[in-house]
Amino acid sequence: MTNAPMTPPPPIPLTILTGFLGAGKTTLLNRMLKSPALQDTVVIINEFGEIGLDHLLVETVDEGMVLLSAGCLCCSVRGDLIATLEDLLRKRDNGRIMPFRRVIIETTGLADPAPILHAVLYHPYLSMRYAVEGVVTVIDAVNGALTLDLHREAVKQAAVAERIVLAKMDLVQDRTSLRDLRERLRQLNPGAAILEADAPVEDIVAGGLFDLDGKIADVAGWLKTEAVEEAERLSHAHQHAHHHHDDHDGHDHGHRHHDVNRHDERIRAFCLTSNQPVRQGTLDMFLDLLRSSQGAKLLRVKGLVALAEDPEHPVVIHGVQHVIHVPAILPRWPSEDRRSRIVFIVDDLERETVEKLWNAFLGRPAVDQPDAAALSDNPLSLRR
Repeated sequence: MTNAPMTPPPPIPLTILTGFLGAGKTTLLNRMLKSPALQDTVVIINEFGEIGLDHLLVETVDEGMVLLSAGCLCCSVRGDLIATLEDLLRKRDNGRIMPFRRVIIETTGLADPAPILHAVLYHPYLSMRYAVEGVVTVIDAVNGALTLDLHREAVKQAAVAERIVLAKMDLVQDRTSLRDLRERLRQLNPGAAILEADAPVEDIVAGGLFDLDGKIADVAGWLKTEAVEEAERLSHAHQHAHHHHDDHDGHDHGHRHHDVNRHDERIRAFCLTSNQPVRQGTLDMFLDLLRSSQGAKLLRVKGLVALAEDPEHPVVIHGVQHVIHVPAILPRWPSEDRRSRIVFIVDDLERETVEKLWNAFLGRPAVDQPDAAALSDNPLSLRR
């Protein structure tokens, strides 16, 4: 008698909680850890002492691991994050800890969430067992604008987030500055939901691409292509109006842009589309050349693509810098919109550079294809 092949368990949704020093992340996490909404959740932090868990402890499950009164498990990173994630899976599979249904990683001491995204997306086993649901970035509502002005890392944290949480709202006295901060964050990351720290915990940690059963939940909400495309239109309109004004008065007003916002100006979000299905080989070559030549500048890549070989089952793309992972094929299109859509959040990379490459691979008119100058510094240029 032969054993039936084992079906792999559905991937476990994983959320990354980040935020610059002093943003209010610890206070938010402490509130979240008291919520029943985190039942059957594992929260990975650097050190227990940093968030004052003593009054919440129920029992010590294992060294560096405690069970909290809200029904969630809290563990500290001992050395390598990958080893910690693997160890959690072993204990879960062996019945040594509760069968947790979600993981939250709090990035104390890590300014950039990219290494964590890399760890999961690039690892052949972890990428099967965990599903990156999203990045949650905490921003100080009082001092957030100054932090963004001074620290490029904070700008990148906001740019890659699926959800931005405004903390310390009770300390805000200048409502105009708060409105300006919200608008700045919307321009920086048009696809992110902006919440307040007292929002329901479920809204803060969930609402990403995957539900608790590891199934694709809300692709449209994850991609936010409409918000990105609308932000692009508004940006073009603003640039045109500014350029028109400069032409009339004969002066260059480039200095009017606040120098302190120069970090923001390097970050761009845009969406590339195709009405025609894309061949699998074409998509693979496009993504491979893009990550090889521009990988360090690709903060996030998210997409839904119709493959010519199977246009009824779109592919979901998820990428961070040099790592592009194809985690899922959908059983059906989530809406009537069957265009291929890839959303890019990039650092110091022009939309035109990516778009010309996209058009070249899709065989669009020569006028849209990259010229020699555009790719002259690219060692992987399109020479045959």
